[in-house]
Amino acid sequence: MALKALNARTAPKSHAPERIIQFGEGNFLRCFVDWIVYNMNQKTDFNASVVVVQPIERGMVDWLNGQDCLYHVNLQGRLNGEKVNSLTRIDCISRALNPYSQNQAFMALAEQPEIRFVISNTTEAGIAFDPECKLNDAPASSYPGKLTQLLYRRFKTFNGAADKGLIIMPCELIFLNGHHLKECIYQYIELWKDDFGADYAAFKEWFTKYNYVCATLVDRIVPGFPRKEIAEIQQKVCYADNLVVQGEAFHLWVIEKPENMDIDDLKAEFPAEKAGLNVLIAPSEKPYHERKVTLLNGPHTVLSPVAYLSGINIVRDACNDEVVGKYIHKVQFDELMQTLNLPMEELQQFATDVLERFNNPYVDHQVTSIMLNSFPKYETRDLPGVKVYLERKGELPQGLVFGLAAIITYYKGGMRADGAPIEPNDAPEIMQLLKDLWATGDTQKVAEGVLAAENIWKEDLNKTVPGLTALVKKDLDLIQEKGMLEAVKTIL
Repeated sequence: MALKALNARTAPKSHAPERIIQFGEGNFLRCFVDWIVYNMNQKTDFNASVVVVQPIERGMVDWLNGQDCLYHVNLQGRLNGEKVNSLTRIDCISRALNPYSQNQAFMALAEQPEIRFVISNTTEAGIAFDPECKLNDAPASSYPGKLTQLLYRRFKTFNGAADKGLIIMPCELIFLNGHHLKECIYQYIELWKDDFGADYAAFKEWFTKYNYVCATLVDRIVPGFPRKEIAEIQQKVCYADNLVVQGEAFHLWVIEKPENMDIDDLKAEFPAEKAGLNVLIAPSEKPYHERKVTLLNGPHTVLSPVAYLSGINIVRDACNDEVVGKYIHKVQFDELMQTLNLPMEELQQFATDVLERFNNPYVDHQVTSIMLNSFPKYETRDLPGVKVYLERKGELPQGLVFGLAAIITYYKGGMRADGAPIEPNDAPEIMQLLKDLWATGDTQKVAEGVLAAENIWKEDLNKTVPGLTALVKKDLDLIQEKGMLEAVKTIL
């Protein structure tokens, strides 16, 4: 069947006031934020369209404009036990701009009275202060610099009107992203103080009082363009869509209310919860950040070596394995969940969602891809849980400690029972340390040597976590003696 070009002449496109400026045109924002805006438009009276701004000189805005900013989102996975494989045509982006070649059009966005939101994902490196930026650059090279230019133009256009401030929601994957962005904007206000002249104090006050910068946490795995299935998807939708973006069915957006705005006002202006979306507007993002790192990344880090050394290559297969599946459940529900400070019902729901995501029938997630830099990952994702569990329960969490012994065993290298290679990958000094320790052939020395490595743990765990050395040695001996799968059974 001949495919139609995808554009506003061949497909219906809704029209709504431009109320959102979005810095970033990549897969994540299009599959997450724009999908959320589309759903809010469909299910509430939000009635907003998005102007996309390319944050760097080379990007995808020409591709987007070539399709009149229409594209499909393909969501795959499990939700509430059901398989999901959906296709939705997203039509909420009105246009896309390159501020390097269309600087006047970019700056003119500040003069549109309906604009209310700024959303961004400029990668973790994007929220940074560059002292080389100037107010009259066209545009400033950094994202916070561009945003400050826009804010100043808006302040001037509307004479510092209280109702013309913006709600700013960065989605960059750094903890307290909004706090960092706000700090950068203040740095630019100071840097350009002389350029602002008599406006300096009033502009700074207007930014502080009437602009609302939120810290946010985003969560959706977005593999991106579905190279393998693109022909099949295009046949299904009957369009030659070259901007299809694929993501998992699960989504979560936690938005921390800014200190100068009431939580109910933010919910009213951004009615995502009303649209039935998994968007939480909360007093603080911190407990949700801890929940994600602990209950999603934490189990990933320990399940990988246990699964791989048991002969299992895919995360989904590990979840469905009779023994390893029980191990993951133990670590998740009996141990890590007990160390967090959110309502237990909420944690159980999140943990159940995580296991459903691990069990995605559409994604063959290799456990070896999670094994890169396992020691630093364990230090940030699992060690805090080990300490809190010990403090609260008076004993060490068996599953988490066993996971550490599994990582140490994986770093021994060699071959799996079925002949598959064991190829650890970490900082050279960590690799050398493990090589030297395993060369002694003494598991007591291996356990003590790893736990004493302050370049990994920033402390000597032999001294700071009572009983850990003995339990790690015991698990190492068990794995050496029985093999991984039989050793796991002893702790279930």
